[in-house]
Amino acid sequence: MLPKIQFISQGTSNEAQLYSIQKALDAGIEWVQLRYKNVPEIEVFRLAEKIKKETDQYNALLTINDYQTIAKAIDAHGLHLGLTDGSIEEARNLLGNAKVIGGTANTLEDVQQRISEKCDYIGLGPLRYTSTKEKLSPILGFEGYQSIIDKIPKVNLSKPLFAIGGIKENDLPRLMEIGLYGIAVSGLICNATQPSQIVKQLNETLYTYA
Repeated sequence: MLPKIQFISQGTSNEAQLYSIQKALDAGIEWVQLRYKNVPEIEVFRLAEKIKKETDQYNALLTINDYQTIAKAIDAHGLHLGLTDGSIEEARNLLGNAKVIGGTANTLEDVQQRISEKCDYIGLGPLRYTSTKEKLSPILGFEGYQSIIDKIPKVNLSKPLFAIGGIKENDLPRLMEIGLYGIAVSGLICNATQPSQIVKQLNETLYTYA
């Protein structure tokens, strides 16, 4: 079973990325997605090697955003693919069935595509505006989540759906009632003055609905 909180790294330098991930791990995060954009691939690889050692020490999962060959090279636990990052099928052929492969979705059609591609989880969003990501997809809001989930055939809801995009702590009860499995967050952890307390509270709420 996947953890219900996925932390998405942030920062425009190796140092900032490392800081955000270390802060999350120290706070009790069990799943990190390394998301490092607009830098040479070799820089992402070097950082990923360091992060893999860190996550291993904490017994945490590490997935790599976009870079399939890096995920393979460092033996990451998995990969996350955006809507324009390549196919789940290619990633599965490269990484094998044991790895966790997830994909982004913004519409019902995206969700149906991800389900048909047999990804392991879906990051659905954004809930609201977030400054963490450039080229943000159309905002869904709670109503958008409800509309999409209501239209997905119940047999396909075995895929964990993670809410993403500007998530706040008090959003969790409504998201869980709608039918989301978990959340993917960045600023909620990085901007917290007491991140370990936030992670504890998030998990308590999320697992209340398990």
